[in-house]
Amino acid sequence: MLGAFSAFGQEEGAAPGGEANLRLPDLSQVKFLGIDGHTLLLFGIAFCIFGLIFGLTIYTRLKNLPVHRAMREISELIYETCKTYLITQGKFLLLLESFIAVVIVLYFGLLLKYEAIRVIIILLFSVVGIAGSYGVAWFGIRVNTFANSRTAFAGLRGKPYPIYRIPLEAGMSIGMMLISVELLMMLVILLFIPRDYAGPCFIGFAIGESLGAAALRIAGGIFTKIADIGSDLMKIVFKIKEDDARNPGVIADCTGDNAGDSVGPSADGFETYGVTGVALITFILLGVKDPVVQVQLLVWIFVMRIAMLVSSAGAYFINGAIAKARYANADKMNFEAPLTSLVWITSVVSIALTYAISYVIVPILGDDSTQWWKLATIISCGTLAGAVIPELVKVFTSTESRHVREVVSSAEEGGASLGILSGFVAGNFSGYYLGLAMVALMSIAYFFSQMGLHALMIAEPVFAFGLVAFGFLGMGPVTIAVDSYGPVTDNAQSVYELSLIEQIPGIEQEIERDFNVDVHFERAKELLEENDGAGNTFKATAKPVLIGTAVVGATTMIFSIIMALTNGITMNVDKLSLLHAPFFLGLITGGAMIYWFTGASTQAVTTGAYRAVEFIKANIHLEGVEKASVEDSKKVVAICTKYAQKGMLNIFIAIFFATLAFAFVDPFFFVGYLISIAIFGLYQAIFMANAGAAWDNAKKIVETELKQKGTELHAATVVGDTVGDPFKDTSSVALNPVIKFTTLFGLLAVELAVELMAQNAVLTEILAAAFFLVSFTFVYRSFFGMRIKA
Repeated sequence: MLGAFSAFGQEEGAAPGGEANLRLPDLSQVKFLGIDGHTLLLFGIAFCIFGLIFGLTIYTRLKNLPVHRAMREISELIYETCKTYLITQGKFLLLLESFIAVVIVLYFGLLLKYEAIRVIIILLFSVVGIAGSYGVAWFGIRVNTFANSRTAFAGLRGKPYPIYRIPLEAGMSIGMMLISVELLMMLVILLFIPRDYAGPCFIGFAIGESLGAAALRIAGGIFTKIADIGSDLMKIVFKIKEDDARNPGVIADCTGDNAGDSVGPSADGFETYGVTGVALITFILLGVKDPVVQVQLLVWIFVMRIAMLVSSAGAYFINGAIAKARYANADKMNFEAPLTSLVWITSVVSIALTYAISYVIVPILGDDSTQWWKLATIISCGTLAGAVIPELVKVFTSTESRHVREVVSSAEEGGASLGILSGFVAGNFSGYYLGLAMVALMSIAYFFSQMGLHALMIAEPVFAFGLVAFGFLGMGPVTIAVDSYGPVTDNAQSVYELSLIEQIPGIEQEIERDFNVDVHFERAKELLEENDGAGNTFKATAKPVLIGTAVVGATTMIFSIIMALTNGITMNVDKLSLLHAPFFLGLITGGAMIYWFTGASTQAVTTGAYRAVEFIKANIHLEGVEKASVEDSKKVVAICTKYAQKGMLNIFIAIFFATLAFAFVDPFFFVGYLISIAIFGLYQAIFMANAGAAWDNAKKIVETELKQKGTELHAATVVGDTVGDPFKDTSSVALNPVIKFTTLFGLLAVELAVELMAQNAVLTEILAAAFFLVSFTFVYRSFFGMRIKA
């Protein structure tokens, strides 16, 4: 059987399935508003340039905001340690790319016998994908480390509005840059790469960005929580305040906030938007028969992507005007309120644009003049989810939520134990409500998919689910912006404390003279802490949106594999059943991998945090010094980096070879495996992310509202927060790129297995056993090689 990618370059009009034609259609053959599709999308590049200019303009503005030298020096020190970390990770990514390169060369070069130039181009775009994830992550760190010191300094005015505006500006800068770069790269492939090259180039690009995101998300998540736990536990051990400058773990914690909460989400978001787009492109080429309809849908999807930039920018300015009018001179504000309104305004604008663009671009699809509003409705289900899901998440994670206050109440009477149990409750309940919300919106999408789409494509519900994932991302830059808000507010607190600005002789007179600011130290600290609580909440709201796209989008990619294995759903369909043992066993195996991954990533945090705490306790000096030495701080950063990379290497190799092994065991076993990791991963991620956020904001209530720092209650909630740290910022968030990388790479792996099986079944079985042994070895090492040793 020939797989989905073995038929590139065949004659146009080939039937979808085993002899699938994945050669891109000629975009020029269809006109939209009198302009052919190719030319219309060329205009899209101008919108990408607009997005880039938008992001860079805000970046420049942030850089030029006033800041005292003491705060600027701290943020620059944080940036320098972040640079060291990122350079190390860049070298590590090149090592991981070598694994992918081998499979690409084997599959496209040796088995499919593509000419060398085509294989090189596919490899090149896999590197471009990695570079994209890596580049936007670097940009995110630079923006956030400018913003953190500027936010800390703005707090000295004693007004809440400036310390809300600066983190949001930083987030929008990252969001607009991220979406613009990703869209620009995809348009380049679509418009400038030969049509018979473009299909595999899209896949290579998606695998590369997925690899980059997985590595940066997992390693960053491990790094940040080693540093966070190491720093936080000192508050209990030595009864010192948070972000005490004498604690050598604080700089590492600040670096980790960027490595985990800025680098990770930036790379993850970049990959999410790319992979979801590639999944839909693949479906259209495999599942839609008519080349004209293929062009209509491809152009429609890319125009909708361009509309993301327009709707997000427009909503940002509208919401900004409203927030400024309400809060510019206010002494108090609810920091969550304008962030919530931004999400909802963007959702409304996005939905309106979705209908308008659909009416203009696809007024008639095939011979049907009603599909434009049905497709728009399906996408709008996803866009609505992007606003509804954050509201549901806040029910379990906000400082105002009853679940979070239950954690505080439990800890007041029962200490850390009961507080932790209440956090588990919040996480579990959130899985129920968020799961049903996704099912409800996907069911609406399914309902509309049954209104005539079957005449245009195979498996129209799968396309509808892919559009829901696409709609999840309809507020792209804003989703990234509210996620990036958190690391800036967290670092702003730290920069304030580490700068020791209150201890500088004559500082109030100096700031008033140089910056015309009447200083309010105590008010500044209160506002920065309150804003951090809002940051925690909105970091939590973005996570289920991204994991939701992973699961829903994975459905579309799995469809591509099913199309190849069933020759366009004309044979072997009975093997996609619980009655087919390999498929059922694959469903069970996927769950096992998700639970192993959760344990392995947490083990890396546990061992690394042990070593960090060990070093900090031995080297912290509380008498006779104002701040920890830079050398000691850098040693903590080195410990975090070491264990992040050890943990990441074990996890990546185990996942990589497990994907190959299970694809080689049996293709239908592998399909069951992919479905399973998506579903298990969805609920594991939701549970862990929201439980962790509940523990985090319970601590924040004790610190800001109850004013009980240093008490037994505070210690109990700190313990809960340290349990929640790897829950919310390591294991849960990394499941998103892990699912997508496994599915995308699995597309190649299963094709490779099927091609090899046709030539030598015995060799395929031997390789399956060998790959599994390698994977199991690194599963074993992920615990026994990472154990805490004396």
